[in-house]
Amino acid sequence: MFERFTRRARAAVVDAQEVARELGHREIGDDHLLLALLHVDGVGADVLRAAGADPDRLRERVAHREGPEEDAEALRALGVDLDAVRRRAEEVFGPGALERPAGRRRGLLGRLTGHVPFTRPARKALEESLRAALDLRHDHIGTEHLLLGLLRAPGGRARDALAATGVHLDAESARAAVVEALRRSA
Repeated sequence: MFERFTRRARAAVVDAQEVARELGHREIGDDHLLLALLHVDGVGADVLRAAGADPDRLRERVAHREGPEEDAEALRALGVDLDAVRRRAEEVFGPGALERPAGRRRGLLGRLTGHVPFTRPARKALEESLRAALDLRHDHIGTEHLLLGLLRAPGGRARDALAATGVHLDAESARAAVVEALRRSA
């Protein structure tokens, strides 16, 4: 599928990995793809900006997305003591049993190094970008298709990040904006 991506769409996917590393996140989420998309010239970024997307506000939102602390709080609310679970895991499996794998080290600048995997919602967004291209009868996947894929894919954080920063963009209105932008550029 990646061979169908335009140069700009590929750049956005590659840049998403760097965004995740810079933020110290262990996986590339659909929200990282969204941030990367905003930094690549193309129809996808144009539609996002026209809808009011602000890269700085979105980056702040993604940087402080729910993570281990919120997860621990949610578990406490259910009566699960995460510290007790950690102690028991280390008793059974040895010290550091719940630490990140050895292949994921921090480099000189404190950034994560090594392979950064995509989350399931990010993979789904990439699949949906192919479907968006096919729906529009395009033989390539461009930044506009990435945007549509991000808005179509279930279970991700990209739509939530947009909404939390005041951008209300759904898949249908984004599709209409993409079609109009492509029509104007033709």
